[in-house]
Amino acid sequence: MNQEETFAAPGIPSWVCGQQPARQSPALGDGRGYPLKRIFDVIVALVGLAVASPLWLIFSIAIKLEDRGPILFLQERRGKDKATIQIYKFRTMVPNAIEKFGNIQAQENDPRVTKVGRLLRSTSLDEMPQLLNILKGDMSWVGPRALPLDEVQVQEDGDLPDEAIPGFEERSILRPGLTGIAQIFAPRDVPRQQKYMYDALYGGRQSLWLDLRLIFVSLWITARARWEIRGSKL
Repeated sequence: MNQEETFAAPGIPSWVCGQQPARQSPALGDGRGYPLKRIFDVIVALVGLAVASPLWLIFSIAIKLEDRGPILFLQERRGKDKATIQIYKFRTMVPNAIEKFGNIQAQENDPRVTKVGRLLRSTSLDEMPQLLNILKGDMSWVGPRALPLDEVQVQEDGDLPDEAIPGFEERSILRPGLTGIAQIFAPRDVPRQQKYMYDALYGGRQSLWLDLRLIFVSLWITARARWEIRGSKL
C-alpha cells in the first residue's frame, strides 16, 4: 500500500479507514511508538487476567468434563518478523484434532468442534490464555492474526505457503494481535490475500486510540457471541 492508496471494503467504518492516506510503513510495527504500546498491552493484559480469572476455572472444568481431554491447546504460529511463537488457547476441538484430521482451517459447523468449544469460539473466550502471550511479548492486544504454520486454506485453490501470498512480508513486520481490523471486519472465509489487505490498513494507521476502539468493538462482539458469524459481526 503506497501513500496515495486508501483501503475501501464493505463494512469498514470511516473511523478505521480515516480521511487521510495510510502511512507507507507501519507506525508501531517498525518500532516507532512500541514502548508505549507495550506498556498499554501489559497493563490491560494484567487487568484482563484479574477480571477473567473466575472464568478460567469454569472453562477448565467444563472442557475437562466434556471429554477428559487436555484443557489447553498449544500451537506454533508465526510471530513478528516471521519468528515462531507458541500460542495458548482453551481447547475447542476434539483431542488430537490435528493428528486425526490434519491442519485444516476451521469451517462453519466444523464437526471437530466440541459443545463447549462452540460457546468459547462464538465469544472468542477460547483465546483468553493468549493474555499470557501478550505478557511474554509474543503478541499485542491489537495486530494481525498469528498465523498457524502450514494451515490448509479451505477457501483457496491450490496449497500455496503463506510466503507466496501478496502482503505476507508487510504483515510480518507487525506483532500479532489478539484482535484487529482483519479479525473484526474481514469475512471469515475470504482468501488470505484479502485478509492481508486489512492487516496493511492497520499497519498504516496504528495508534493507541485506534487500538482502544478496536478492543471495545471486540468486547461488544464477544458480549453478543458473534465471532463465528460468517457475515457482519457487528
